Amino acid sequence: MSKITARTRLSKGSLYYFFPGGKDEMAAEILAHVDQWFIKNIYEPLEKNEPRSAIAHMWQEVDTYFQSGQRICLIGAFALDETRDRFATVIRQYFVRWIEAFSAALVRTGISQEAADQISEETIASIQGGLVLSRALHDESYFERTLANLAQRVSTYISENNSGH
Repeated sequence: MSKITARTRLSKGSLYYFFPGGKDEMAAEILAHVDQWFIKNIYEPLEKNEPRSAIAHMWQEVDTYFQSGQRICLIGAFALDETRDRFATVIRQYFVRWIEAFSAALVRTGISQEAADQISEETIASIQGGLVLSRALHDESYFERTLANLAQRVSTYISENNSGH
């Protein structure tokens, strides 16, 4: 709350005026905002656009959204504390939809569903881990390297899969 009041220059009373449901209502609004951003910028492009360009777009958008690892994944952070229980459905859906959308794009490149699911799960887990380590180490280059390495591995796997190797 202190960070919110400092950044918005609103008093706690003012915040509660706009959010009479308190912290849970604020959290729900924030989660809804994050969800809408990911739907528009990550999930729908992966689900609807040409898969290779959608995957390239995902890397760029993830880097931009998480400010090269300097911005936390709020939904990931919520998943780690008592907030998880109050917002379990939203938190679960965020990760499931991202994994499924990425997997669907990989399948459209010609990768088997089983391999696509595995790559997708490992990729999203690595992105989340990269965020944690980048923040913990105060080193944004860690997240940038993580994304670059993931992008290279996925690109190589798509190329090898499509060349018959």
